[in-house]
Amino acid sequence: MCGIAGEIRFDGQLADLSALAAMTGRQQARGPDSYGLFASPDRMFGHRRLKIMDLSDAAAQPMVDPALGLGIVFNGAIYNHGELRRELEGLGYRFYSHGDTEVLLKGYHAWGGDFVKRLNGMFAFAIWERDTGRVLLGRDRLGIKPLYYAEIPGGLRFASTLPALLAGGGVDTEIDPVGLNHYLSFHSVVPAPNTLLKGVRKLPPATLMQIEADGSRSERVFWSLDYQRDEADEARSFDEWRDILLDALRLAVRRRLVADVPVGALLSGGVDSSLIVGLMAEAGVSHLKTYNVGFADVGGEKGNEFEYAEIVAKAFSTEHERIFVPEQELLSRLPEAIDAMSEPMVSHDCIGFYLLSEAVSRHSKVVQSGQGADEVFGGYHWYPALAGSTNPVGDYLNAFRDRHFDEYRQVVQPQYLSEDRSGMFVAERFVAPGASDPVDKALRLDTTVMLVEDPVKRVDNMTMAFGLEARVPFLDHELVELAARIPARHKLAGGGKGILKEAARRVIPPAVIDRPKGYFPVPALKYLQGKVLDMVRDALSNGAARQRGLFQPAYVDQLLADPGAHITPLRGSKLWQLGLLEIWLQTHLGH
Repeated sequence: MCGIAGEIRFDGQLADLSALAAMTGRQQARGPDSYGLFASPDRMFGHRRLKIMDLSDAAAQPMVDPALGLGIVFNGAIYNHGELRRELEGLGYRFYSHGDTEVLLKGYHAWGGDFVKRLNGMFAFAIWERDTGRVLLGRDRLGIKPLYYAEIPGGLRFASTLPALLAGGGVDTEIDPVGLNHYLSFHSVVPAPNTLLKGVRKLPPATLMQIEADGSRSERVFWSLDYQRDEADEARSFDEWRDILLDALRLAVRRRLVADVPVGALLSGGVDSSLIVGLMAEAGVSHLKTYNVGFADVGGEKGNEFEYAEIVAKAFSTEHERIFVPEQELLSRLPEAIDAMSEPMVSHDCIGFYLLSEAVSRHSKVVQSGQGADEVFGGYHWYPALAGSTNPVGDYLNAFRDRHFDEYRQVVQPQYLSEDRSGMFVAERFVAPGASDPVDKALRLDTTVMLVEDPVKRVDNMTMAFGLEARVPFLDHELVELAARIPARHKLAGGGKGILKEAARRVIPPAVIDRPKGYFPVPALKYLQGKVLDMVRDALSNGAARQRGLFQPAYVDQLLADPGAHITPLRGSKLWQLGLLEIWLQTHLGH
């Protein structure tokens, strides 16, 4: 796992080496093991490396192949690189490294842009052609690895993180009204290509952007998720689907063991992470390290799942570490977690994940993690409500959206008011071909958009803040395609994720499956009290906030008057959402 950056010029001017160095340096935590730059007059590329595959310098980046006239910077992990290498060797290619980066370079030469369709893994890359000046940017199917870009006069820059682009300077940091509407309406989800800043965009998942030497560009989507089923899919029994799914899960987990360092696991104690641990043990991983984070109980609400994680750790004889985080540490480290966010994320999990990643990184460089199962297999409460819905767009928005547009009009100042873009976005996605059942429409949206912009981004940002690579088996694209073929009724069975739970029953102790789903909010972020409330109040009232003028004072005052009374349908604080945005802006823009 790594951090990449680059500047491409179209106007004959020299690329800015100092800007590239600043962008690459800002991503040091993503790749603490080595550093590299490639410079030519009109193009420069930077790389920070985390050594996971081929620990030698032969796999250093930027990687250039003079014989092929190609170069690459790459962030990610390709789990089938061994098979692809053998295929390319059969075509006459010779390799000087043993990792996955060189496979991408030679795969592009052999198969052109369609080489991405052969990749199983997570990736964001830039490949350049020496002789034509062409550059190809690409991002994996489910957006596991990020890629941001910004227009500059006469050129374009890109990086793995938004703060890295800001470090390079020259970016338009005005607030994008469309991004703002999404953030405040859609649970902090801002779908690609938008961000909260007018001058920064992100490449959508499953997308290639081809940039010519004169600056002309084209984009194409190389993958989409289809929920249409044939008669055999519909007729197959629950038990048959369970067995097929379990085989696919085994394969997804085995693929993510490909590394030249040991692979551990994050073990929350829930079904998803427990199943991954069980399958890793089943695959023969010895001395498996597992990690679990928990917090203090507050107000009768349980703050950890230590007991369930211990059941799984004992069942599979893992080397288990229990990490307890006192609430005071949780809150005192909050500014660091916000600094690690490429975009503001309201989830309470962020700070816990940040501190967990810090602790895990002391012992492991790679872990498998259970993100994605709820979106792929129907684990959230709004899916049953959509079964048979005659108004799926309205029912989805009522369950998921933080505030409807009538309230949104009261939140932002007139100059930032846009159309109801979040409502329009959901409506457009729901009528797109490839999903006819209301539940499938929601699952597709959540898997390809919400998951990318919330849980997956959270995992990337918080783990990479400490040079920790997180791999997500539930987002193996072949597994996701299989899940899309499973009828929704099998996913909704048993109160949600029924088919996954029954597959898990073949692997892990039933005590971990037959219990309520855990959810551990940080009370100070849900009800805003004490120092966090003071921090939010200051952020929304200081000079920077007044000068920016995002929010209507009457609305802010209403929230501040009773912070605990204004909770979103997804149990978040409306005040925290506003406060976090201002804190993030002040942290990353310096004003």
